[in-house]
Amino acid sequence: MKATDLNNRVGEVDRRNMHLALSLARRGLGSTHPNPSVGCVIVEPVRGRVVGRGWTRPGGRPHAETEALGQAGSLARGGTAYITLEPCSHKGKTPACCDALIGAGIARVFSALQDPDHRVAGSGHARLRAAGLDVLVGLLAHEARQVNRGYLTRRDKGRPWVSLKIAMSIDGRIATGTGDSQWITGPRSRSVVHTLRARHDAILTGSGTVRADDPTLTCRLPGMGHFSPLRVVMNGFRGMPADCRMMRHADVVPVRVFGGDAGRLAPRDVLHALAGDGINSVLVEAGAGIVSAFLQSGFVDEIWSFCGPRIIGSDGLSGFPALGVDRLEEAKHFRLVAVHRLGDDTLAQYGRAQSSEPGVCSPEL
Repeated sequence: MKATDLNNRVGEVDRRNMHLALSLARRGLGSTHPNPSVGCVIVEPVRGRVVGRGWTRPGGRPHAETEALGQAGSLARGGTAYITLEPCSHKGKTPACCDALIGAGIARVFSALQDPDHRVAGSGHARLRAAGLDVLVGLLAHEARQVNRGYLTRRDKGRPWVSLKIAMSIDGRIATGTGDSQWITGPRSRSVVHTLRARHDAILTGSGTVRADDPTLTCRLPGMGHFSPLRVVMNGFRGMPADCRMMRHADVVPVRVFGGDAGRLAPRDVLHALAGDGINSVLVEAGAGIVSAFLQSGFVDEIWSFCGPRIIGSDGLSGFPALGVDRLEEAKHFRLVAVHRLGDDTLAQYGRAQSSEPGVCSPEL
């Protein structure tokens, strides 16, 4: 459907209901892979009340539509469904969602996006239309792409969405010359970092960071420990301590180790392997070698740069490694998306420069 045709049939209430569906979809981020995180809202036909809400549950099941229809019950008949991604049309571990919508008597469906999965790819919308439902596609499509940018990147490019996180002093240092780095930024910044971890499917670091800092790389916000993502270590067989904290808790929060060294183990290979396992998004929290490899690879989709109110000096460790840039035109270029004040800290969010990629999807700050 053309944008002009869609706009002619969409009211403010429809936009509000789709915004609600998108907010529900965000709840599943970091926990639904290999599936997308979808939100669904069911509205009854008489008074336009919301009678069903659902979002994709951990592991991808049950789907958002099933959850919302279960809440709505018989009130769904003749009603409208607002769904952030095309309903599935194939039977897997659960019946096809388009059949569930048809069986519930839904009369109209607003779908934000077509699903790029080859098993769906428009067939869900087609089956709904063939059953007589009024289907409108494209409402708040840009916002829906932001929410599922990881899933869409994996489907379209064969790799996860890559976020790079770095915490620096005012003068761009990540530690003193002796390696002391706790804490350059304050508690509000650290809270946002934990939220970022929970919203990604995997956190990636290098064995050097494991040896130097012995991090856990888990989400330690109250009540959100179960959202801790897969921990990924590059170059892990090159001297990674067997008794490090990450490995001691690997039975609770899994760890995947890739061997080799930064010269032979390319980000492309690691990302391809993770995509093959259904990982939609990766948060890179690593040292200079891994950061350099990812920046040089061109696979960094966004940067979360936390700046604390300290000046360490040139004898401190630089936040970014040497990249071999001789001319300014060779520099890696990103666009500023948003700036947030976090107490005395500043968070700057950057996306790809001159890109049509989905934009930055902020956590709750």
